Amino acid sequence: MTPFSGSYRPEEAVFLLKPMNLDKVDVATKERLIQSGQRHYSELLPPEQIPNPHYLALFEALTARYAPRLAAEILALARDLAETRPRQITVVSLARAGTPIGVLLTRALHGWGRTDVRHYSISIIRDRGIDENALKFILRRDGREPAGLAFVDGWTAKGVIAGELRRALRHWNAHQPERLDEALHVVSDIGGVADVAATLDDYAIPSGILNATVSGLTSRSILNAAIGPDDFHGCVFYAEFAPQDRSRWFINQIAGHFAQVRPEPVRHDPQERGERRRLMVEFLARVQADYRVTDRNFIKPGVAEATRVLLRRLPDLLLLRDPDHPDVEHLRMLARQKRVPVGIDPAMPLHATALIKDLS
Repeated sequence: MTPFSGSYRPEEAVFLLKPMNLDKVDVATKERLIQSGQRHYSELLPPEQIPNPHYLALFEALTARYAPRLAAEILALARDLAETRPRQITVVSLARAGTPIGVLLTRALHGWGRTDVRHYSISIIRDRGIDENALKFILRRDGREPAGLAFVDGWTAKGVIAGELRRALRHWNAHQPERLDEALHVVSDIGGVADVAATLDDYAIPSGILNATVSGLTSRSILNAAIGPDDFHGCVFYAEFAPQDRSRWFINQIAGHFAQVRPEPVRHDPQERGERRRLMVEFLARVQADYRVTDRNFIKPGVAEATRVLLRRLPDLLLLRDPDHPDVEHLRMLARQKRVPVGIDPAMPLHATALIKDLS
């Protein structure tokens, strides 16, 4: 098991993933295999595409729009980590949505003189748990203090990964000698399920609208028959995308605002989080009833999750609160390209929601 840094600086990111070759399947075939139960989503990858110039321009415009805000939110999370982990900080990001956030937190903490900080990006997979080999590497091979570990992701939505993380860490804490903090730290807690968050707002975090080219050139994580019992979970490293890579560019754009912004306190309030969770649960129930969705997994709420559906799944419908808002311009473009119908729902507590096509 050999760590690597993708396209990031080695001192800012260590991927505990196994680079591998994987035959790609087209999106429609992948969807049929997943929905029929023949394959788990973690066993399959659709081909990734380089974003076209128009889409890339939208990404760059969102980065310019939200760089000061995201910089302040990163600093808020970093300050919380510095205050709660005075001896040693180990950022454990959940690959790959959490990876750019982990790099930014590391950059911020290094800037404050915290030379003890390390950042590892590891795999967690719905229904299959966290990569315990990666945790063992962090704790036993690299000797990081258990009390210093902080699990980080980009955002929440329905809370599937948050729940998976808590179950995985409860199992770890019941069976392993090291005691780990089960808290999840995110930038945007739109589902009201994270323990520590910088905001509860659904907004277009720019790293959420690209794939490998903003995530160190790595794919999402893979767990199939090629992964042995002593391996890390796998990934594909897209070296051929290097000329179009925006991973370091994105980090530099956000970090360039660290010196000019003032962070607000992070959101710890359980009552506030509970209210956000209530809104999400009620919204999901309404969508499920209104659109006769048979499986709640087919509902993907929030800008980032809707983007993933349009990029990587078989979309059935895109719902927008305000079609003229700049946060959803890229979604409208993807919907036009893929001929996905768009509905307007001004009462949504989110900017966007996508529904996956039911093939049953």
